[in-house]
Amino acid sequence: MSVRPTSLETLAVAAGRPPRTPGGPLNTPITLATALVPGGDSEYARHGNPGWEAFEEAVGALEGGHAVSFGSGMAATVSVLELLPVGAKVVAADGSYYGTTVELDRRARRGLLELELVDVTDTEAVIAASADAAMVWLESPTNPELDVADIRAISAAVTAFGTAVVVDNTLATPLRQRPLDLGADFVVHSASKLLAGHSDVLMGVVVTHDERAARALRTRRTSLGSVPGSLESYLALRGLRTLHVRLDRAEQNATEIAARLLDRTDVAGVRYPGFGTMIAFEVIAGSEAAQQATESSEVVVHATSLGGVETSWERRRRHPGEPENVPEALVRLSVGIENVEDVWDDIARCLDAVVGGATPAGGARREPQRTSGWV
Repeated sequence: MSVRPTSLETLAVAAGRPPRTPGGPLNTPITLATALVPGGDSEYARHGNPGWEAFEEAVGALEGGHAVSFGSGMAATVSVLELLPVGAKVVAADGSYYGTTVELDRRARRGLLELELVDVTDTEAVIAASADAAMVWLESPTNPELDVADIRAISAAVTAFGTAVVVDNTLATPLRQRPLDLGADFVVHSASKLLAGHSDVLMGVVVTHDERAARALRTRRTSLGSVPGSLESYLALRGLRTLHVRLDRAEQNATEIAARLLDRTDVAGVRYPGFGTMIAFEVIAGSEAAQQATESSEVVVHATSLGGVETSWERRRRHPGEPENVPEALVRLSVGIENVEDVWDDIARCLDAVVGGATPAGGARREPQRTSGWV
């Protein structure tokens, strides 16, 4: 369906729907078929599915490019890296999601690429490292430390080098940041997170302005078999319809919770970019206290994923593959859409139980001070 929206919120609701025909479905139905009748665009489900295409149309409209969906966020990441020639240099955020970091390191050790890790908040350092690079891989905000990169400045500078810019936009979503408009060449999402938004979908997506690159990504998706499922595509698109209302509510909650965490003296390094649903903080009493607190919650779910309607948290260094620069007692908190008082009461109860509580009595609440994406 071709739409002329007045906002991204309207696109999220309207894009990717089938043609309006009398008696026809409002939503693209789930197509549970592997063999297709010859004569159309595809004869086998690995080459295409109406559900994928509807989801891709909607995400492409939101990000402003051609979208290609995959079976997971890591499948999307690997497919972009597969576009590189052997031995190409990649500059990447040293605070990237650990799955991305592990894959980059694995490829570097096999000689498939040369890897240089940089602090994405140091724009000049990123640009200097990219002078001889084929690709810059950014996350903004990063996962889990929530560093923010100057995508526009980096993209403008490295384009002169012929360097491609990739931005993992999972935590920001196109409603808060459109990297292609800021000069990036590729946008990557773990659609399992905020886009789908209900912790029941495993899926990824890449968006690019370049039609030739999009065709190459589809070819790799077909040859690697990294295709999304029909049900997953349907659920992801259904979740996308409410992205704006979910994000607005969760972001409102996150802003309030970040401010309240600043009032506690038993946590430090409260990090909130000023937008989105993610908060990170360190428990001063140490990693064991942080682990005990996150395991004892009742309203807040102790889980490794993020971006769902439910609030979840975990101590990130409990995962063996987490980068060593992530503090041992760092807690990553994904804020959901529940009543904020219920969420806060659970968080405060868990922290009180392990460190004795430390909210200053009678003190005025401080508002988050945002500098370079941190509070």
